Amino acid sequence: MTTNQEHSLNSTEQDAAPQATPVIGAARRTLVAVINARAGGGHAQELAQHITAEFDKYGVSAQVTLAASGEQMIETARQAVHDKVSIVAVGGGDGSVNAVASVLVAAKDCRSALGVLPLGTLNHFAKDLNIPLALDEAIRNIAEGRRISVDTGEVNGVPFINNSSLGLYPDIVRDRERQQSRLGRGKWLAFCWAAMGALRRYPFLLVRLRIGGKDHWRRTPFVFIGNNEYLMQGLDIGKRSSMTQGLLSIYVCHRTGRLGLLRLALNALFGRLHQAHDFDALTATNILIETRKSRMRVATDGEVTVMQTPLQYKIRPASLKVIVPESTAASEEI
Repeated sequence: MTTNQEHSLNSTEQDAAPQATPVIGAARRTLVAVINARAGGGHAQELAQHITAEFDKYGVSAQVTLAASGEQMIETARQAVHDKVSIVAVGGGDGSVNAVASVLVAAKDCRSALGVLPLGTLNHFAKDLNIPLALDEAIRNIAEGRRISVDTGEVNGVPFINNSSLGLYPDIVRDRERQQSRLGRGKWLAFCWAAMGALRRYPFLLVRLRIGGKDHWRRTPFVFIGNNEYLMQGLDIGKRSSMTQGLLSIYVCHRTGRLGLLRLALNALFGRLHQAHDFDALTATNILIETRKSRMRVATDGEVTVMQTPLQYKIRPASLKVIVPESTAASEEI
């Protein structure tokens, strides 16, 4: 959950920035913002101060917590939900967003809406909801945007906001984390080495997919399950046009060699996956995945855990309230 942004403001930059106009005569609102402490590019304290000052422009008192771990993020979010805080904002990548969103989804009669401060590398969730990627604009969105309800997915009770996968990707993530911790490699360098290692091994999964009462046997290097349907053609490939359809999407690569996988990747790169014949694409509300293994690694929004099989996937319609821009087309307003 690293960031490609740095938000350190030196005194010269602060002097040059336009001065905030204090909000006068309006009732101040309060929100809790939990920030991944690693998302500040080494300037986490300055980042927290900047976030607090920006929210203050809109008459919002932000109680900012710099979380050193995922567990601290989750605990802070739980306390905010327990205290019936109207908005719980999260700053970080998709893994951080999923950690906090999972707390809101799991809470009974949750009154809190999720605010997103996209401080990660990819920020898929924010992009698919048209949430601004620039920090100050994302803060303005939380202060002035509207609430909508979006779907979430879950596997064996573990929620995810974007996707889950089996096979090659969890193996790559596990190896990448080992290289980062043992060899001190950066995230992307470690990822490249891990990906090359996974392709050399190129393991296959034998899976039975039970969808709509029908069984589908596949021998495959990977299975991808998305929260709602991902676009498979054009320049927007890999994005979602809606997060309110109440459907899971599943993509399974056929048994193919490394060249076939490369061909599939090239089709994806040039927006031609709809023309490819190397994978299946289906939608469902429930998916049961069985393998010969009693336990296996499962990735959910970039985080890898070991789960008992079979794996039961299901969609949870309208289970998460999120603050989005007024222009975002989505489900009912809350």
